[in-house]
Amino acid sequence: MTDSVLNLLIVDDHPLFRQGLTQLLRTENAFHVVGEAASGRDGLAAAARLQPDVVLLDLNMKDMSGLEVLQQLQAGQPDIKVIMVTVSDQSDDLVRALRSGASGYLLKDMEPEAMLEAIHGVAAGRVIVSETLVDLMAEALRNERRPGSVSEAGLTEQEQRILERIAVGLSNKLIARDLNIAEGTVKVHVKHILRKLGLRSRVEAAVWAVARQRNSQPSH
Repeated sequence: MTDSVLNLLIVDDHPLFRQGLTQLLRTENAFHVVGEAASGRDGLAAAARLQPDVVLLDLNMKDMSGLEVLQQLQAGQPDIKVIMVTVSDQSDDLVRALRSGASGYLLKDMEPEAMLEAIHGVAAGRVIVSETLVDLMAEALRNERRPGSVSEAGLTEQEQRILERIAVGLSNKLIARDLNIAEGTVKVHVKHILRKLGLRSRVEAAVWAVARQRNSQPSH
């Protein structure tokens, strides 16, 4: 991925949405739409041919689901970042997408400026979820048995420091730089954090941490 221009592929079976999203992305010099696809299979073929930096992927399509496309992209082209762009605000869809490796989960009715900001965030290495969905995901995680606090989870002080930085969206590279440790060391700590919390992805860890912070704040 170059520092100057981000190459984007749009995969969505609604022509009007594709057209509108393409027009929106063209308002940003940092974005270049290299292609569009109207189905999951065409999207996979286009991704293989065009090698985009980011795929903006619909969740529900007629030929195959966005989750299937996401899983195949993760298996064959893991360097491509995938952002689900959907109308579904169902917690099951959200959790499945993030656990399958999506770098973002955005709702189609979000403000255009927020959409552009979210894509920039994913390009910078963050995992982005529409703000309205964070509470939904926190609720989904609460319904699964897991520790209720960092002390209950047995996190070390260093793991707590790393979790705090995951919660604000820092990548492993930025966490390593911030704490003056090797990126490989951060990856090991993240694995331990996820295991201790009973979670499968760093975005789940971020949501868990944010929810704990909210719960610990005094109500006014």
